[in-house]
Amino acid sequence: MLPDVLEAIIEVLKDYIKLPTNEEQWKAIANDFDKRWNFPHCIGAMNGKHVVIQRPENTVGEFHNYKGTHSIVLFAIVDANYCFTYVNDGCQGRISDGGVFKSTSFYKQIEKHEFNLPNSEPLRGRPMSVPYVLVAEDAFALSTYTLKPYSTDLNVGSPKRVYNYRLSRARRIVENAFGLLPSVFRIFRKPIELKVDSTVIDVVLSCVYIHNFLRMQTDSTRDYCPPGCFHNEDVSTGEIIPGSWRVITADDSGYRPLQRIPRRSSNTSNQIRDEFMNYFMSDIGAIPFQTRHL
Repeated sequence: MLPDVLEAIIEVLKDYIKLPTNEEQWKAIANDFDKRWNFPHCIGAMNGKHVVIQRPENTVGEFHNYKGTHSIVLFAIVDANYCFTYVNDGCQGRISDGGVFKSTSFYKQIEKHEFNLPNSEPLRGRPMSVPYVLVAEDAFALSTYTLKPYSTDLNVGSPKRVYNYRLSRARRIVENAFGLLPSVFRIFRKPIELKVDSTVIDVVLSCVYIHNFLRMQTDSTRDYCPPGCFHNEDVSTGEIIPGSWRVITADDSGYRPLQRIPRRSSNTSNQIRDEFMNYFMSDIGAIPFQTRHL
């Protein structure tokens, strides 16, 4: 039976999705983001997608989302190597997109400072201490541990526009990880026709575990993620070269994006984001090609 198979997959691969447990492990993720994507103090890129499902029986709008379809929400955090470090699967589609993150165990733990994150410290060459952060898109709220793009004063070449570009390079990792799933696992390409119980949740979760397993195996990762699989960037021009997954799933995906909702941010959160912006504009923090596409 399908539930038994899914349970077995998750049990066997359970160690392939896990969050760091100490400061050194968090810093290892941050170092990878800094080296590969030129974004310091980053402990993960987060995002969520509505996974479209068939209309459940005997429900009154619990899974009805803002797009007019029915869904569960897959929320995830990804490291610099396209591997999922945290997954929350099964949030009802009716929950406001702003509430998706707050409904997760990760949010509750980070709010209670339970993750043994590194202490705040200055970015290289800067005086102000800043925390280690997650990078996210507009659908999420700016906070002391979550950075999102600026939405105003985005003139060509402006510091805020440079910051948005640098953020997008780091955030692109989670978009690629999400994008690869439907290109490989065809169940994501249309509404999932299973009852909304542990089975549909375990189907989604099993695919994520298998993704990490294949990414972490030297023998399989090249076949699973061949050259050109992920979005790439021509740093000489700033042109984004779409990954092959984009071509495969261009008109054939059961995903829906989270809704963007304007929110007020605290002064401290804004100051932290401004400090990252100032770092990216500094001699130490700037990268040679950051203005070529602006």
